[in-house]
Amino acid sequence: MGKTKTTRMPKTYKIIFIGTPEYSVPTLEALIADERFKVAAVITAPDAPVGRKQILTPPPVKVATQKFNLPILQPSKLCGKDVAVQRLYGELRDIKPDAIITIAYGQIIPPEILNIPKFGCLNLHASLLPKYRGASPIQAAVKNGDAQSGVTLMKMDEGLDTGPVIAQEKITIANNETGESLHDKLAKLSAQTLLKYLPDYLAGKITLQPQDDIKASLAPKLTRQNGCIDWTKPAVEIERLVRAYYPWPGTWSTWDTHTLKIISVSSKILKSAGNQPGSIFKYNEKLAVQCGENALVIETLQLEGKKLMSAEEFLRGYGNIVGATLRAVSPTSPTK
Repeated sequence: MGKTKTTRMPKTYKIIFIGTPEYSVPTLEALIADERFKVAAVITAPDAPVGRKQILTPPPVKVATQKFNLPILQPSKLCGKDVAVQRLYGELRDIKPDAIITIAYGQIIPPEILNIPKFGCLNLHASLLPKYRGASPIQAAVKNGDAQSGVTLMKMDEGLDTGPVIAQEKITIANNETGESLHDKLAKLSAQTLLKYLPDYLAGKITLQPQDDIKASLAPKLTRQNGCIDWTKPAVEIERLVRAYYPWPGTWSTWDTHTLKIISVSSKILKSAGNQPGSIFKYNEKLAVQCGENALVIETLQLEGKKLMSAEEFLRGYGNIVGATLRAVSPTSPTK
């Protein structure tokens, strides 16, 4: 009888996953589904109050993890000498992970955790590093009119998105791209990028490339105040801003004593009407706003405390807005 040929099973790598929002979920699910990896534990943010009623709500990564019966850790912080933090370090060391994968977690990973995995901590960042280090790279790419965006897989160090690059994958930014649509595309691309390059990295087949700090730029965390529209800016810049900041932090202005959310505008830029920046005029049964250079046509908007409306609907109920001037100040604060 001839010898039976045995098939050598690939090594299963033990992974700790760290992430919080919906953006992280496709990568988590891809890791769990791939037999080359074993997700031994998931770290995510604590449950937090959400909405007007402040209902305590688990983060999306926790909801996704619960479907697979995996251990979930929700530390309030990762740094410090208190008992809870030291216990967390001990739990992670006991797992003996081959790698820790982070994506959109929201906290800096301290050296005490960076040094635990055999192959280090890896991060998936939603830009082509060193461009747009920081918390808002997706919005920055749309706002600045970039032709491309992408995902960077890097080995983490103690800096903010400064570690050496393992791999990058690029994507074209569409002319009508919004922060939301680019977010969804890059979330899927992140999962694909990790599965494509992680095995070769763990096998020592990839040479890491240091980032060029001279070419670095920052995309800091956004607040609602960032969405206040300065109508003295050119129309082309404001049009990109509205797309970039949809749905977060949103764009808004002030009409009389009310906050007016600008949800979407037409990509068609109108030639300047010679009016004061921020002034409203009627254009083909819609609303248009004079900018510092040229003008924009508003498609959908929302007055504070009211429902979202098309420009045509808004004109039927609030025709007195024609001739008014929108201001780049807040009477109180932007609506939530």
